[in-house]
Amino acid sequence: MKLLHIDSSVLGDNSVSRRLSAATVTRLRQKNPGLEVTYRDLAAAPVAHFSGALLAAFGATPDSWSTEQQQDVAHGGAALEEFLAADVVVIGAPMYNFTVSTQLKAWIDRLAVVGKTFRYTEKGAEGLAGGKKVIIVSTRGGIYSTGPAAAADHQEPYLRTMLGFFGITDIEVIRAEGLALGAEQKQQAIDAAERQIALAA
Repeated sequence: MKLLHIDSSVLGDNSVSRRLSAATVTRLRQKNPGLEVTYRDLAAAPVAHFSGALLAAFGATPDSWSTEQQQDVAHGGAALEEFLAADVVVIGAPMYNFTVSTQLKAWIDRLAVVGKTFRYTEKGAEGLAGGKKVIIVSTRGGIYSTGPAAAADHQEPYLRTMLGFFGITDIEVIRAEGLALGAEQKQQAIDAAERQIALAA
């Protein structure tokens, strides 16, 4: 079984999402000793955002690509192949400005490839990457799962929408929220997430 572990926080050792995503992978390794893990740190080694130069590469023959275009296409292709090969994907996804980090968004953009993760039919789009389990490790400074701020949550719904678009239905969210609402609330949120991780499938 292959697991892809994605981190996207820019906070390094101070990141709660990194701490909890690592704990999730450790738990899954305990349950599946033969698990093969691939790790991608999108903050340390981001995939390139879409740009005019990158998009121009897709309208030209590969032998005319610049070195930068060649590297960007290869890097994006490697990220896609890692995702397609994985049976389980663990995504560390902190909320930044009510949504996912720009690094995580760039990675998802590289996964959305016609003929690889989805296709168009006469009945509309069809996901091609089903059969995976995805665990989203979601961290947020405020409370967005309920209450008046719920409408501002463009993080978890976005991830669920994109994964669903790829045909993935087995999605679990491990959430720690209210992390910026004081030390006691932060610890309670982390403790609750760690209890959920202990039960992770």
